[in-house]
Amino acid sequence: MTQSNAGWNLKNSYSRLPSIFFTSLDPKPVQSPEIVQFNDSLAESLGLSKDALHSEEGAAIFSGNKVPEGSMPIAQAYAGHQFGNLTMLGDGRALLIGEQITPENERVDIQLKGSGRTPFSRGGDGRAALGPMLREYVISEAMHGLGIPTTRSLAVVKTGEEIIRETLLPGAVMTRVASSHLRFGTFQYAAGVEEGKELKALADYAIERHYPELVHEENRYQAFLRKVIEQHAALIAKWQQVGFIHGVMNTDNMTISGETIDYGPCAFMDAYDPSTVFSSIDAQGRYAYGNQPKIGGWNLARFAETLLPLLHEEQEKAVEIAQKEIEAYGKLYHEQWLSNMRGKLGLFGSEEGDEELVEELLGLMKDHKSDFTNTFRMLTDGSTENEGLFAAAEFKKWETKWQERRSSQTQSQGEAKKRMQQHNPVVIARNHKVEEALEAAVRYDDYTVLTNLLEVLSSPYDYSSSTQSEYCIPRDPSNGRYRTFCGT
Repeated sequence: MTQSNAGWNLKNSYSRLPSIFFTSLDPKPVQSPEIVQFNDSLAESLGLSKDALHSEEGAAIFSGNKVPEGSMPIAQAYAGHQFGNLTMLGDGRALLIGEQITPENERVDIQLKGSGRTPFSRGGDGRAALGPMLREYVISEAMHGLGIPTTRSLAVVKTGEEIIRETLLPGAVMTRVASSHLRFGTFQYAAGVEEGKELKALADYAIERHYPELVHEENRYQAFLRKVIEQHAALIAKWQQVGFIHGVMNTDNMTISGETIDYGPCAFMDAYDPSTVFSSIDAQGRYAYGNQPKIGGWNLARFAETLLPLLHEEQEKAVEIAQKEIEAYGKLYHEQWLSNMRGKLGLFGSEEGDEELVEELLGLMKDHKSDFTNTFRMLTDGSTENEGLFAAAEFKKWETKWQERRSSQTQSQGEAKKRMQQHNPVVIARNHKVEEALEAAVRYDDYTVLTNLLEVLSSPYDYSSSTQSEYCIPRDPSNGRYRTFCGT
């Protein structure tokens, strides 16, 4: 047990759940930990002292060599539909070291990822490679900058050890911060173990932790289901707004809190195409960009199934309640998506023909292989050059209709532009820029490229910056198809 002035204020409420949900376990020590990335601003918001943690003690804690005061490390059990197939899972290389109570009295999970084998490792070594851990750090911070609910990374530590994958790779441990690590798959696990007798305890815990306003609802479990559906309709609409492709939308990678979690084979789309998929393991395109809304609904249906025993004592009535809530998802998502797209085009209010206007532009972008982010950025700042999509006659016709729609609203052109700037990022975590930063860090121990990238990604909607131009250039398509891999 480590005591210090670092600011740790850890609680362990998850450990009070029935023991089927976790295994108590200490992290496995590593050889020579070294902090290579530390999130100062996040640390401060958590009530942690960045000065105290920029130290050997900090490296020891974030590597798992020591545990901070108040920590009771556990590996969580859960299940998940992985590419449609239900599997019993759990934290195979991660440990929850506690729940930090922040100065704002918020409760957030602190988890070590890559901290060694657990009972759920299924033959794995429980370790993680430096590259994927840095990648999660970058992408999660990019998502935070974009205003999208997400887990975040507090630190990445090199372990001084090599791990065996296809080759020998430098090992690392990442410290992940989340509202909680309660997943759809946690409820699937509860429903499938011991005839689901501990399901109510889990659901009550989730409600009291995440949605305490629902505690006194007549049917708190129905209200809980509805709230989770609302959260994910909004979350996935935000993904679509910025061209983010999660890549592995298994039910164990969907959180009750509505945060984006598990940045494995994720990436941002360059040229607009709904069929875009980057993951090397998604051969059928199950989790392609255009499929994400539908998969979100499918995953929510699997979550709803776990709550049936709590929704009503009569099975038929419980199914009726669940179906009613799930059927609302499609409309909720569509409303969120269309609202976001109106924002991207500087449209206020709601008029008949708005959706057709959006779909027509997206169709033109697909036909012309137009970059998703840059197209909307150039529409926002008026820098449309007379080439590619913008030179096409059909685009000129669309542009006329768009301007007519904008001129019919009472808001000024300046207000419309401001609305567009709030919905259209100048920069995203371009796949090739992320790879450049990771290569410099992992291969050459040069973190300046990564630091510069993180700085730019922290203000993605800043249209006044003059340092972003090199981060706006898409990957050269002549370099072949870009592929991503699950973090290992």
